[in-house]
Amino acid sequence: MAAVSLENWKERIRDPKIECMSSDEMAHLQSERLVDVVNRAYHNVEFYHKKMKEQGVEPGDIKGIEDIHKLPFTTKEDLRDNYPFGLLAIPTKDVARVQGTSGTTGKLTIAPYSKKDVEVWGECVARCLTMAGLTSEDIIHVCYGYGLFTGGMGLDYGAQALGAVAIPMSAGNTKRQMMCMEDLGATAFACTPSYALHLAESMQEAGVVDRLKIKAGIHGAEPWTVEMRKKIESILHINCFDIYGLCEISGPGVAQDCIHHEGLHVHADYFYPEVLNPSTHEACGDGETGELVFTTLAKEAMPLIRYRTKDLTSMNRSKCKCGRTLPRISKFTGRTDDMKVIRGVNVFPTQVETALLSMGGAIAPHYMMIVDREDNMDVLTVMVEVDESMFSDEIRKLDALRDKIGAVLKQALGVSARVKLVEPKTIQRSEGKAVRVIDNRNL
Repeated sequence: MAAVSLENWKERIRDPKIECMSSDEMAHLQSERLVDVVNRAYHNVEFYHKKMKEQGVEPGDIKGIEDIHKLPFTTKEDLRDNYPFGLLAIPTKDVARVQGTSGTTGKLTIAPYSKKDVEVWGECVARCLTMAGLTSEDIIHVCYGYGLFTGGMGLDYGAQALGAVAIPMSAGNTKRQMMCMEDLGATAFACTPSYALHLAESMQEAGVVDRLKIKAGIHGAEPWTVEMRKKIESILHINCFDIYGLCEISGPGVAQDCIHHEGLHVHADYFYPEVLNPSTHEACGDGETGELVFTTLAKEAMPLIRYRTKDLTSMNRSKCKCGRTLPRISKFTGRTDDMKVIRGVNVFPTQVETALLSMGGAIAPHYMMIVDREDNMDVLTVMVEVDESMFSDEIRKLDALRDKIGAVLKQALGVSARVKLVEPKTIQRSEGKAVRVIDNRNL
């Protein structure tokens, strides 16, 4: 089984009218929808009515998408302060379902959906599945968690909209996942990238890779690198795609990359993206990294205006090789809240992942960052899994590898790190979002 090459790839676009729309036509559509959503939020949500009054702006001040900068921001704290239904813009009887964040402590971030919201969600995911080359003929194995977390339901709705078969496996029980993929003839699977890598390695160990019909992987819910994508693809001989979404906006399906992997196409007819300087809130130019901010343009149950995602990315508004004109966001460098400041240097887990995967050889792409404070100084320790054979070699070879990793990390991060080499599978695998950092300074 071999990955579908770029040369043989049949470019599919589910809705060419929207996905290939001119920038002027898109701006007109976005303007109409923004005016409508601002009116609905102002008159039906006390939170937005108060926020806009405080900012001195009324619905009549918003003539089009060019006026979006006049509107107030919304944060996750605002959602928590209005838990559970303080931001609801429709009668409770018109709510079709409720989704929530995957957090395990404190109040959930709740997002209600109308029937129309669910239909839009499914359509957006179907667009993404089409970008991955999938059709109504495919069988999609979904091993995202089902429940309040949007991953499982989102891919399920997308498969339904596409007319494909969905296998709602949910997360966990890797042996059963592999058995069902093989027995039911899955042609695609969807899960977090960290679990995708774990599945790929498990399939390789079990010797079942060549018996599978998988041709595409749909992965998201956590930042991951190009190097990790290529690692999964090389093991399973498939093409992997980066899907993005968040419960508050619409779950997975807000954006995804196409076969060219040159940014994630945002479904800008439903979700208006801004990339802003996190400190000044001024718009970033194309290619300039900033915080991603979304305004929902058609959400009925809980419309959100200028929602600060905390995800760090950059924007590309040029036409893609695939023919789509939708704006593209780059793979995330991290989040404003997962960045760690270590001895004055900003460090992201994705930097560690990229550095380790660039080394290849005996180093596995599984790591853990531990930050401590000793004698009033920050200390970073990076646990790295290496091939079992390394531990049977001479001590000096292990020392040499440790020093090499330390040098690569220092160059990549701009700060030195202690390197601790551990045997394979020492670091706990995640079936949901991977935990990459333990910051003991906050404990």
